[in-house]
Amino acid sequence: MTSLALILGCAGPTLGREEAAFFRDARPWGFILFKRNIETPEQVRALTAALRETVGRDDAPVLIDQEGGRVQRMGPPHWRAYPSGRSYLRAGGPENAPALARLGARLMAHDLASVGINVDCAPVLDVPVPGAHDVIGERAYGTDPDTVARIGRAVAEGLMEGGVLPVVKHMPGHGRAGADSHHALPVVTADRAGLDAHDFRPFRALADLPLAMSAHVVFTAIDPDNPATTSARVIAEVVRGHIGYDGLLMTDDLSMRALSGDFRSRTEAAFRAGCDVGLHCNGDRTEMEGVVAAAPVLAGEALRRADAALARLAPASGFDAAEARARLDAGLAAAA
Repeated sequence: MTSLALILGCAGPTLGREEAAFFRDARPWGFILFKRNIETPEQVRALTAALRETVGRDDAPVLIDQEGGRVQRMGPPHWRAYPSGRSYLRAGGPENAPALARLGARLMAHDLASVGINVDCAPVLDVPVPGAHDVIGERAYGTDPDTVARIGRAVAEGLMEGGVLPVVKHMPGHGRAGADSHHALPVVTADRAGLDAHDFRPFRALADLPLAMSAHVVFTAIDPDNPATTSARVIAEVVRGHIGYDGLLMTDDLSMRALSGDFRSRTEAAFRAGCDVGLHCNGDRTEMEGVVAAAPVLAGEALRRADAALARLAPASGFDAAEARARLDAGLAAAA
């Protein structure tokens, strides 16, 4: 069965008849959930099943942003509140932080897989610099590229051990941005040598991971006119070239204000630049209609990358969640 090269959001905690019909006609490759879609474990489990039913694929990706800290869509009272990315470094120091982060990610995967979510938009590989906007801030695992790469690798491994695929973000780097791309277009003026050594380094270290999300950020040293998501030069020279990434590259949310133009033109620009899959998150039907009208069928290299990603999904086994929670709490308490 062919799929459209899209990941789409739904409007609420249940799937209405018209919304389900829209997804059946559109046939997106996958879906993404936000807090507006989350109530109870039973409800989320029913929603993920209903979404997959519309496209007729049991392995259809269902994504969520579950990083910990201020970016987690599933939380109390039904799920634990996880620490921010930076908390692992504070608690464990450079030597022990990766093990703590891996344990936290494994627990997150346990939560997600139990309700039918099989992709988590983490780890965050952005490396903040002084003076950057705090949209990344505590979400970052550290402030030097090698620390970010080590902890990011641990998070990715913890997720995959729990049967959940990671999405590295925001390729090739949002840490230096002076604006929040949800609201404005960040423009980074650092020279290419600085970008290679700092911003791009963690992504290069984790280039073997199956899924990545683009950055709505302009890098003037490479393409002064277009953000990475819609820049053929950034995707070819940096993402596929310098970083060496051959996994599936999805856009960041196409509804974010960093992008200009109507939704059809945004979507066309992203695919023309070389993105494999478009991501639209807010569940707005009118916006999705423009995105759907412009998106191609998933085929060629994009289909190969999508299939390769799903082939890395493996069921979890032999996990004692209660014991893991106790170990994580003990490790985090060291920083209290």
